[in-house]
Amino acid sequence: MPREFFTDFVRVAQDEGRHFIFLATRLEELGSCYGALPAHDGLWDSAIATSDDLLARLAIEHCVHEARGLDVIPTTIARFRNGGDHKTADLLETVIYPEEITHCAAGVRWFKYLCLRSTNVAPKEECVVEEVADDDAAIQKFHTTVRTFFRGPLKPPFNVEARRAAGFLPEWYEPLAVKELEVFPAS
Repeated sequence: MPREFFTDFVRVAQDEGRHFIFLATRLEELGSCYGALPAHDGLWDSAIATSDDLLARLAIEHCVHEARGLDVIPTTIARFRNGGDHKTADLLETVIYPEEITHCAAGVRWFKYLCLRSTNVAPKEECVVEEVADDDAAIQKFHTTVRTFFRGPLKPPFNVEARRAAGFLPEWYEPLAVKELEVFPAS
């Protein structure tokens, strides 16, 4: 993998570490602590399920989960503002939300790169990743990967503007918002 891949994901890890520190500190300021409130473990389950497949990890963690964060953060910001907690709303709006867009973008960029690399038109190690075009084969591979590694359909409504800013266009995720029906043979 090119050096830019590692640079991108070291940056993502640094951002996520800072996000945790900011949010844990904010919880303490409000009289609570990390772990005191119920949470789901979908992200952890996906990390385990994709632990031996980089393409699946990019698709699920960075294009499904990070993009879902883009979908819900604006509503979360509004809820904090409506509740009078402008400090938390500002943190989400000015720091976390814009950085989450870059995390989703890294997933999309490197997913496309690996898809192209697996074909006969594989990019060279030193290629500029931003020049990797949306490829129907990559989109189809994304759909197959998500259906294999993620339970159920993706949940609308989608934050199309933020997803677009990440280079994650509707043809990638909208077809996955519909649950496929099982077809049983006629008896």
